[in-house]
This record gives sequence, C-alpha cells and structure tokens, in this order.
Amino acid sequence: MSTPRTTPANHATDPTTEQWRQGELVEIEIHDLTDGGEGVGRFRERVVFVPDTVPGDRVSVRLVLVKPQYAQGKLMQIIEASPNRIRPRCIVADKCGGCQWQHIDYAYQLKAKRNQVIQALERIGGFSEPPVEPILGAEADLAYRNKATYPLGRSQAGQVQAGYYQKGSHHLVNLNQCPIQDARLNPLLAEVKQDIYQRGWGIYDEKQHRGKVRHLGLRIGRRTGEILLILVAKDANLSGLEDQAQDWLNRYPELVGVSLNINSHKTNAIFGDETRCIAGQSYLNEKFGGLQFQIHATTFFQVYTEQAEALLRKVISQLDLQGHETLIDAYCGVGTFTLPLAKRVKQAIGLELQPEAIAQAQLNAELNGITNVAFQAGPVEQVLRTLSVQPDVVLLDPPRKGCDRAVLETLLQIQPQRIVYVSCKPATQARDLKILCQEGNYRLVKAQPADFFPQTAHVECAAFLERQS
Repeated sequence: MSTPRTTPANHATDPTTEQWRQGELVEIEIHDLTDGGEGVGRFRERVVFVPDTVPGDRVSVRLVLVKPQYAQGKLMQIIEASPNRIRPRCIVADKCGGCQWQHIDYAYQLKAKRNQVIQALERIGGFSEPPVEPILGAEADLAYRNKATYPLGRSQAGQVQAGYYQKGSHHLVNLNQCPIQDARLNPLLAEVKQDIYQRGWGIYDEKQHRGKVRHLGLRIGRRTGEILLILVAKDANLSGLEDQAQDWLNRYPELVGVSLNINSHKTNAIFGDETRCIAGQSYLNEKFGGLQFQIHATTFFQVYTEQAEALLRKVISQLDLQGHETLIDAYCGVGTFTLPLAKRVKQAIGLELQPEAIAQAQLNAELNGITNVAFQAGPVEQVLRTLSVQPDVVLLDPPRKGCDRAVLETLLQIQPQRIVYVSCKPATQARDLKILCQEGNYRLVKAQPADFFPQTAHVECAAFLERQS
C-alpha cells in the first residue's frame, strides 16, 4: 500500500504533530472499507473516513468533521479511480441512502464482506486464522429484495413522494422504481403514490406529528408472485380506504391483500402494534426450502429468499443430521429455518419473543404437516433455561445486537454438542463466539459468510461450533 500524499504546501512539516483543520481540502488514497461501507484513508498519519469511495481511489476530500485521531471527509473529486470502481446502475445512487456500494464492482463487494467477517473474528473474537469459507455470492446483485418499506413525503408542489432518505440527511429522494427491489413491485411504487395524492390523505410530518400516512410497504413472494400492500398511518381514519384497497386489488392481479398498520407514536420505528386487513387476505404465500409459508404484512422474513435458501443448504450440509437429534432454534421467527431442519431431526423446538411470530410458525408447521416441532413464545434467555430437553444442536439467529449474555451462559451450562450462530452483524457475532469459545468449551469449526444484501455493506454469516470433549 502506498503512503497517502499530503498537500504540496505541507511536505516539509512533521505529519505526526501538525494540526488539521475542518474545511481543509486534502488529497488521500483510499485503502480499506469500514463495516458501515465508508472508504478509509490516511492524512498526516490519521484516519479519514470518506463515503462513496473505493479502495484504490485517489481522491480530493473536504474535511467536514475533525477529531484528534480521525476525520470525516466529503468526496470532492476522484483524481484517480480504483479499478474496482464502476458506474452505478441507479440514476439516484449518488443521492439515495438505500445503497452504499452501487459504485463498487460486485466481485470486490464480496471480497470486502468476507474480509469484514475475518477482521471481526480476529480483532473482536480473538481467533487466529479463523476458518472462513469463500462467501456465498448472489446470482443476481439487483432486483432481489422481496420487501421494501418507503417513508412518504410531499414535494414543494404538493405531490406525494416515496423513497429513501438522502445520505446523511432527512431529505427524501423520490423514487418511481428501485433497482434492488423485485422489479414486479415497481409499477405499484410509481402508481400508488398518485392514488394517495388523489384521495387527499394527509402525509405524516414527524416534526409536527401531524398528517396521516407515514409509510408505504410492499412485499412479494419471490416464488409465488403474490404481493401485499401495506399502508402505515397515524390512525385508521383514511376516508375511502376500503374502496381504494378494492380498486388496487382489481387493478393489480398479483396483489392478494391490502393492510393498514397503525403507528400513532412519536417514533422512528416503522410499524405500530396493530395491523388490520382492509381487503383481500392478510398474508401472502411463499415457498422456501421446499415448504410452504404464509407471510403477513409485518412478518420478519429474510429479504433475499434465494440467498437465505443457499445458506440453509450449507447449514444442512454441515450439520449432516441423522434423524435422531433434538434441535432448538432460538430466535426462530416464523419457522423459516426451524421447519426445514425439523424434517431432518427427531424433535425441534422453536423459541421466539413475539407471540404473533410463534402463532405464524405453528400455522406454517400445520400447512406442511410437520408434527415433530413445538414453538414457545417468550424471551429466549428465559425460555431456554426452562426447557427439560437436552439439545444436540442449537441454532442461534439473534437480532443485530447479538445474544443476551444470559443466553450464552445458559448454553455453556447445557452444552449442546453443536451450535450454529447465524448473524447479520459480524462484530456482535464475533463478540459472542469469543464468550462461547474462550474457556475451551467450544471450537469454531467453520464460518460461512453469505451475501443477503448486495449493493450494501451488510453481510450474513453462519458460524459452526463444536463442543470440545
């Protein structure tokens, strides 16, 4: 790696002591990427984080936030482009905050994501030369998302807008299509905004806590083509909503249901606690792992169906289940992984905090005639302690914050033979794996990264642990 150059006027100064100034224009070379997707360079021996850059870029950067040890920079000019830089395939990629990496060649995205997993396991987990497999790349790096939820706003002319917020701001970038969502959703995105405008429904203003409609949600069964439309509003008083919902069902043959989610709170959370089916059905049908699933308007389901299946196949292959095992799926959701795995074990138990998700998981088990599975609702750290069975395998798929410490302590007490830890945040995964492995109780056998989120910095990873005898 070459040493970043300073501005010509500063060549004779000591780079370790010289002050830097906010607003200063500097020239640096980008040599790495952060977990959040920003480029990393150095100026006067200190780190500079620069969005929209690629390792190998030589760039002119304005220092917009200066701290003693690091600075945030704004890209002003690409002096020499990295060989891994490409032209974004979205016309608003330089403005929209939905993607971070449209300007990075997909092969390099995969390299960076695998490296993110390796670095987390080494630096946070303390694993020397961690056994990280080649990443599962996606066949399609665009048009893959089976769900999109757009905040709504109004233009200066009063037209309804839907899109994502501009990077580093709360300014809405209006979209009529999005290249990373399933292309079958684009006609609805473009046209439903106009219907909301024609109905005269007020658009929610979060600063004033006024207006009605907050978000437009769309989700699709990738295998079935069935679509759900979800409006999120401050209350249920939307004049003519039933007629409009029926009109949407008549207009779009693939649309199977329209729901209204009510979120009356002053919050940046998208969904509220109550969801009503306005027309059609409250769920769509999807096929996953050879099984049928019902997915409701606010159900958590992995956004890249095909990649989630690819990772599931890796889990099945690595576990090599023989049919006599007892498996616990903690954080099981609606049974996405529980049910395919249940067909390969003697007994499966799914644990999940949300009672609604447990109800859907039970229904999905019934739909597929799977009778050797039981589901329990409650905090995983509490329910796991109360189980009377001794599991052979425990599958963990916690939220981004990772596992509660009590979950890890319980696992160290009950000591299943194998643990599979699936995570969308390598840092918290590595932290938790360190706790499980540090006393020699478990050994990290393999880490399998997978790209569930092309064009972003996010990466999924399944880590396989075996108990030390």
